Amino acid sequence: MAEVDVAPTFGAELKDGFKTANAWVANGIAWLDDLQNFYRERSVLEKEHSARLNALAKKYFEKKSKKSTSLSVGDTPTMTPGSLENASLTIWHTHLTTLEARADEHERYGNELIHKVADPLKYYATKFEELRKRHSDYAAKLEAERDSSYADLRKVKGKYDAVCQEVENRRKKSESSFDKSKAQSNYQQQLHEMNNAKNTYLIAINVTNKQKEKYYHDFVPEVMDSLQDLSEFRTIKLNTIWTMAASLEATMLDQSKSMIDHVSQEITRNQPHLDSMMYIRHNMGAFQEPPDKTFEPSPVWHDDEAMVTDEPAKIFLRNVLNKSKSQLGDLRREVDKKRREVEAASRLKQSVREGTEKKDEVVVVAHLFALQEQLHQIDRKRLTAEVETSTITSVVGDVTVGAKNHNFKSQTFKIPTNCDLCGERIWGLSAKGFDCRDCGYTCHSKCEMKVPAECPGELSKEERKKNKAERQTTTGSLRKVATGTPDQHAELPDLTRSNTMNSLSSGYAASAHRSISGQVANPRPAPEDTPPELPGSRPAARKPRLVAPPPTAYISELPGSSPHEAIVSKSNEQKGKMLYAFEAGGEGEVSVPEGREVIILEPDDGSGWIKIRAGYKEGVVPGTYLEIFAAPIIPQDTGSSQNRPGSTYSNSGSSIGTAAPVVKKKGPAVAPRRGAKKLKYVTALYDYTAQSETEHNMAEGERFVLIKDDPGDGWVEVEKGGATRSVPASYVQVA
Repeated sequence: MAEVDVAPTFGAELKDGFKTANAWVANGIAWLDDLQNFYRERSVLEKEHSARLNALAKKYFEKKSKKSTSLSVGDTPTMTPGSLENASLTIWHTHLTTLEARADEHERYGNELIHKVADPLKYYATKFEELRKRHSDYAAKLEAERDSSYADLRKVKGKYDAVCQEVENRRKKSESSFDKSKAQSNYQQQLHEMNNAKNTYLIAINVTNKQKEKYYHDFVPEVMDSLQDLSEFRTIKLNTIWTMAASLEATMLDQSKSMIDHVSQEITRNQPHLDSMMYIRHNMGAFQEPPDKTFEPSPVWHDDEAMVTDEPAKIFLRNVLNKSKSQLGDLRREVDKKRREVEAASRLKQSVREGTEKKDEVVVVAHLFALQEQLHQIDRKRLTAEVETSTITSVVGDVTVGAKNHNFKSQTFKIPTNCDLCGERIWGLSAKGFDCRDCGYTCHSKCEMKVPAECPGELSKEERKKNKAERQTTTGSLRKVATGTPDQHAELPDLTRSNTMNSLSSGYAASAHRSISGQVANPRPAPEDTPPELPGSRPAARKPRLVAPPPTAYISELPGSSPHEAIVSKSNEQKGKMLYAFEAGGEGEVSVPEGREVIILEPDDGSGWIKIRAGYKEGVVPGTYLEIFAAPIIPQDTGSSQNRPGSTYSNSGSSIGTAAPVVKKKGPAVAPRRGAKKLKYVTALYDYTAQSETEHNMAEGERFVLIKDDPGDGWVEVEKGGATRSVPASYVQVA
């Protein structure tokens, strides 16, 4: 039996071969019953004639011959061993041969065999079988978890297909429905549900693939290695008992001392890994890892594997990302803690095995296995959170930065309560919904992940009531169906998948303001022209949908109003136009659509924000979103009988007056940070190549926003293109 430097392991060599390895280990443990029965029978036969001992040896030679293959290489080896036997069977053969040469045994020796050999074998056989069953149950649990992941993925796929089917049904219904406005609204809402279902499906695919990878590369190999360790542990204990039996024989039988010495020498050559090595060598086979799961489009909704990243989808993704990120830190720390506990238990097991610690190794191994099970459960949760986080951030970035998350708690509503997101009633006496402990925002359980992260923070009871009333009013107005003749819906937009909520709003507003002849009828304000906010309050979560018309005091600004009723701008007022649509995200900000002309109230003071007035609303918008006109715009008289200004709702550009040459202030369509202090810039003095992902590349003369000055380590944090990274402090100077 050759010595090896590094013994091969089941997990590294056999991969997904747990069932056969488990059967092999079970045979070895069951074999202990044969051994202890052997010693019990031998204790009786020791008082009988040597012929009986010879008969006993012959009997167990036959038993060994029948079990030689299964004990050496298992029940289903990929390569037959021929006449070869493993190391343990070789030692057992030596025992039986020695027994044939011993004719007479004493009664005292027979009694000692019962107490010092048979009983320990029975004890260890029972304990080893319990540990093996735990391994088997745990492997079955791992397989069930893998199958459960596949089943969960199929369920998510089924839900996605069902939602896609519902979208198709609503699309067909919108084409044939009399009330096209309501049918169109239902269709667009179902599109968002489909997008969320798709994103959930894509996330589930990544999670399933990662769990599958962990199953075949970490979980199953760990169990296989542990099973191998159990088998080798059995061999170690078996060697100990055999040594005891040999020692008894040596002390009792001087005549067979030389034979017993030979047996003892053979036992010492039976290294625990030799049996395992032979089993591995005769059971190695090709292993093919199952392929990764991929996105499968619905049969009724042909789609690609790209995640949906429109605004409603981002809200859903932001909430999923926030939930995963909030759990990830604790899970990582818990995984590290459990892993250290497993390593400590492994070191203790090795110390016990080496004899430096006096503890029951069976108890230590059982404790180690329990810790490994706990580590697996926590690490599986950590893996899920990491995959969800990386999947979302790789598509839309870290959208949780700057988010004002609600402090939602599960709530049982004992009085009739409406959802602040969808406006529907929250039914049921069990925990059917959530409410924010800070601002009082209420929603269904199904709506929780669709609520925008716009919590105003902790509010008083009066402020909660006020915000609640405003949210319910806004939600109620969003659910109202616009009245009018069927002709007013003739200009509904084509069904597309790009920015569906905004296209619905603009198309609806355009059609609702026109008659068959193209004249403006029953004018409405633009969706963003909502009444001004009350001091001290914050806007509730807003969606780009139609809202109720404003008070009559502002109708003079709507298309079709008489110019004599409109508010005339002063000649010295500076105007501009929005280059991008901007949605308010904080106190003092104002939502303005792309292309809207505004009045400049306060210029940029260095913070990157400009105060403007859009209609009756005043607030700040990013300076990079504005195109500032060089001179005030004078509306031109087109000579029409109505003498009205150009309508932003018109489908043609003939009614828009020409303007003087403009000076564009271009910038990224990303709002700058708002804060008390102004932005501080630095300029690169030299070229610099980043050495890691946490550093910026710099070209000489390039300009950056200074985020954090040098704390003393020779580095500063700067921002460029929305990314904050480090650069050497000696390479930049304040601009």
